[in-house]
Amino acid sequence: MSKSVVIIGLGEMGGVFARGFLRAGVPVYPVVRTVNIQLAVEANSSPDLVLVAVAEDDLQSTLATIPQQWKSKIALLQNELLPKDWQSHELHDPTVISVWFEKKKGQDVKVLISSPVFGPGAKLIENALKAIDIPVHIVSSIGEMEDELILKNIYILTTNISGLECGGNVEFLWEENNELARQVANEVMDIQEWLTGKTLDREKIIKGFVRAIEGDLAHMCMGRSAPMRLERAIQMADDAKLAVPKLREIYKNRIIS
Repeated sequence: MSKSVVIIGLGEMGGVFARGFLRAGVPVYPVVRTVNIQLAVEANSSPDLVLVAVAEDDLQSTLATIPQQWKSKIALLQNELLPKDWQSHELHDPTVISVWFEKKKGQDVKVLISSPVFGPGAKLIENALKAIDIPVHIVSSIGEMEDELILKNIYILTTNISGLECGGNVEFLWEENNELARQVANEVMDIQEWLTGKTLDREKIIKGFVRAIEGDLAHMCMGRSAPMRLERAIQMADDAKLAVPKLREIYKNRIIS
């Protein structure tokens, strides 16, 4: 029996995955904002994978609408993703990928490093991305996948928040503003430890962080979501009663003033 994939959200990232699945010979059924999800279920009640490719701000509201028939087939790819984000929706064994490539409108895909993936649909995703020459690898456990998600969170938050202070690209951040980068990264790690209940191997994470920087030295630090990411980090630090003095200094200097 031939395989099929449903993709919820066909923005830049959803479009990359759609192209990969189609190149690998897998039919794709898109679900966009104008499509009634219940009608989509009736049209394809038993897909092999349901990839949720909506923006991270839309993730929770989207997961709340996932029909029971699709829950065992879910795959997730958002930034700032952790197990708590899917467990609250009774999704117990999703496929998860930490995406280390970017796709902007009018530009081709830019790869930083290989993207790790884990879960029941990992092989399907691996085949799709390899079909369009995007490096990807399957990790061996959910614990290892959680570590990969944490690393990506730290990279995204550290570069975005530091960029509010120093601007420039990640090479400039690491080479010319190393103390800033390390201060922000350590405070972000404090928050990630609180969110996950894990004690992080900080030296290992910094090595992974540097590997990602070296994957694309020209990658700009600060995207348009940077202020929102900082505000969210401050709120989590408040909830956790964490000091995070550097984050609060940047917030005071770059957001409030």
